[in-house]
Amino acid sequence: MGLPTDDAVVIQKGKKPGEPYVITVNCPDKTGLGCDICYTILDFGLYIIKGDVSTDGIWCYVILWVVPHASSPMVRWGNSKERLLSVCPSCSVSFYLNQPSPPAASSPVYLLTFCSRDRRGLLHDVTQVLCELELTIQRVKVTTTPDGRVLDLFFITDNLELLHTKERQDETYKQLHAVLGQSFSCELQLAGPQYDNLQCVSSLSPSVAEELFRCELSDNEFRTQVLSPDMMNLKRASVTIDNSMSPAHTLLQIGCVDHKGFLYDIMRTLKDCNIQIAYGRFSPVNKGQRELDLFIRQKDGKKIVDPDKQDVLCSRLKAEMLHPLRVIITNRGPDTELLVANPVELSGKGRPRVFYDVTLAMKTLGICIFSAEIGRHCTSDRVWEVYRFLLDENCRFDMSCMVGRNQIVDKVRRTLMGW
Repeated sequence: MGLPTDDAVVIQKGKKPGEPYVITVNCPDKTGLGCDICYTILDFGLYIIKGDVSTDGIWCYVILWVVPHASSPMVRWGNSKERLLSVCPSCSVSFYLNQPSPPAASSPVYLLTFCSRDRRGLLHDVTQVLCELELTIQRVKVTTTPDGRVLDLFFITDNLELLHTKERQDETYKQLHAVLGQSFSCELQLAGPQYDNLQCVSSLSPSVAEELFRCELSDNEFRTQVLSPDMMNLKRASVTIDNSMSPAHTLLQIGCVDHKGFLYDIMRTLKDCNIQIAYGRFSPVNKGQRELDLFIRQKDGKKIVDPDKQDVLCSRLKAEMLHPLRVIITNRGPDTELLVANPVELSGKGRPRVFYDVTLAMKTLGICIFSAEIGRHCTSDRVWEVYRFLLDENCRFDMSCMVGRNQIVDKVRRTLMGW
């Protein structure tokens, strides 16, 4: 199959400083295309202000107004266009003949090993460099030695597929040295069997797993945790289905508190449920609330009329909007552990920039991370990506009391949600 034409994606800069960029995608349609577009936009640290999407089932037209999020110091707009083009279906004749696409070759995994003197914010500084270089962190193993040095193993893939070249490797070394100075050493090589050993997280106790992966936060949690008003408002999310507005499509109406991954969470859920979008409008934020109207249908082209299927879809969407990212603090032996979890797409992709946001929150709070790891955990109905951080308790927060822990959890949640 051929590649989509260059004008399938157009990015226009705002006419005045501060005005949003306009991203237009005009290409053949496929189930899940909206999710893939939103994933890429979120991965580049962009925030969607508003948007429209329409399709006749064959061709799709998407227009989104976006701005760089405050936590994203740099956006490579040229690279973002190339990434968006890569998720567009081919414009070749074979597409219309419904010939299957060849399976995408998986990107090789590289191991970046570096050793350095530890300091607050070091882990985030490294993560920021990797994000700016479009190197995706697949797994990580971070340890701190008794003499105050860190040994970090980053298993990464290259979105540009160039990490096998000396030029790309030299660029990576140069950027790391520019941020970290000369007091560290690093090595880059293809990952070996040690990558497979990090696919699963260390065993979670049944009580911790229950708290982390439960369907929704309990009323008791909302009462006992010192949460911001934004987090309390998450319980007011609404999802309704109406089959009277269109003879061919089901109207899905969603309203909830705005956050930077709002559209991705909805599109990911619809993609995993094989729901196709015929038309959608994403309204601008109004008093912190976001409203979304989508005309949808099942993969077989029919409306969703089965009450059980309607209930399942609405419940799934409400759960995702209630807390798309799970954040708790617990004890791991004598240590304090921060755990963050997010659902993995059926395609196998985890949510972008989670590690970036958590390490940013820790740097802002002045908390050193003693060790960190990323892995996958399977529950009865889905796969989760789990981030585990052992925290240095030598900080201004009393981690032995509920108030101190809640302050950390709330800061991490707010950073992940973009508030």
